[in-house]
Amino acid sequence: MCDHVPVLLKEMVEWFGCVRGGTFVDCTVGLGGHAAAILERVAPSGRLIAIDADEEALGKAREALSAWKERVTYVRDNFRNLRKILESFGVEDVDGVFFDLGMSSAQLQSPSRGFALYKTGPLDMRFDGRQRFTAADIVNRYPEAEIMRIISEFGEERFTRRIASAVVRRREKSEITSTTELAELIEGVVGRRRGRIHPATKTFQSLRIAVNGELESLRDALPEAISALRPGGRLVVISYHSLEDRIVKQTFREFEKGCVCPPSFPVCTCGRVSEVKVLTRKPIRPSQAEIEKNRRSRSGRMRVCERKRRNADM
Repeated sequence: MCDHVPVLLKEMVEWFGCVRGGTFVDCTVGLGGHAAAILERVAPSGRLIAIDADEEALGKAREALSAWKERVTYVRDNFRNLRKILESFGVEDVDGVFFDLGMSSAQLQSPSRGFALYKTGPLDMRFDGRQRFTAADIVNRYPEAEIMRIISEFGEERFTRRIASAVVRRREKSEITSTTELAELIEGVVGRRRGRIHPATKTFQSLRIAVNGELESLRDALPEAISALRPGGRLVVISYHSLEDRIVKQTFREFEKGCVCPPSFPVCTCGRVSEVKVLTRKPIRPSQAEIEKNRRSRSGRMRVCERKRRNADM
């Protein structure tokens, strides 16, 4: 098994409000690091619904969580279908929902998955192998303008036009089929400065986000997660780049917002009710000690909200 270290593990467990005997959901169970900590805290009868679109990840999670197998339900699905998943098990509400939006070590270290730009593999980048659409489809089929949009919107890349143009010129000769071929092409047109991240990093991020519909899935899933919480239940999200964090922050604020009627109205006519209390006005970041032990944690940001109790704090 890969040497995977869960990010913000101590902080996540402290903020999640693990209730003994409760029902919790890990929407991105991955290799099971955070899930194991949850199960330890909710013992002896707490239940966990473990979701992941990645079949390999679910297999590794089963191994890692084998000690609690009777208390874990595994689901291979996209977390945007959270409400349907819960309904399929007859679960009306839960005590907590958790998302870790980062990549696992297993995904990054497997060349065949196509996530790593330093390892030669196919331009795949799918979390769910049942999906046909891959990064190769974008790189070799999409119009130059659409490639530019994806790299700009999802990668926040400076050299969007230069990269997209180079991709289109190259594929006119022959299809771009491997991760290293694409990475070397981008490095050739952008250049590389010592000490900086690889110039293809943001493009690879943007392709992965587009292939898996990550931001759309997150926008769909967060409201479903909030609606699934029992009063007092908590939603914890760890994100790793500004696009994800922005969606989490905006969604939390939207659901915290109460009446929006003008101050001059004698009574509320909008009917809007505040549903959550945001517990983290600023994201919780890894400590310097954690970053030194696990460099991948340095971009982690954790936000937490709590479902308001009925007829309280409204």
